[in-house]
Amino acid sequence: MKTRSLILGLALTALALPAQAACYADYKAKREKPLRLHYGVIELSDQSCTSRDAAAREISRKLEKDGWQLLNVMSTFAQDGLAERKSSAGKFYLKY
Repeated sequence: MKTRSLILGLALTALALPAQAACYADYKAKREKPLRLHYGVIELSDQSCTSRDAAAREISRKLEKDGWQLLNVMSTFAQDGLAERKSSAGKFYLKY
């Protein structure tokens, strides 16, 4: 009986915890020689959603692997903002 109560208690606790909402950002980046620019949309970790500076650090790390330099974090937003940005981001929609 104690085991059943423990399991029930743990299950209720898990249900009471708030679900983590997905977080995204849109950004502008560049690459030199020849100059190329792109606009993209990226999914961020929970820690990077706390501020624009945190988002910029995560985005910069991801972009640098392919030689891109972050120019600007436009905004951070929830999943409901993805659809309106998809066509503008093109091949850089959730690439990184």
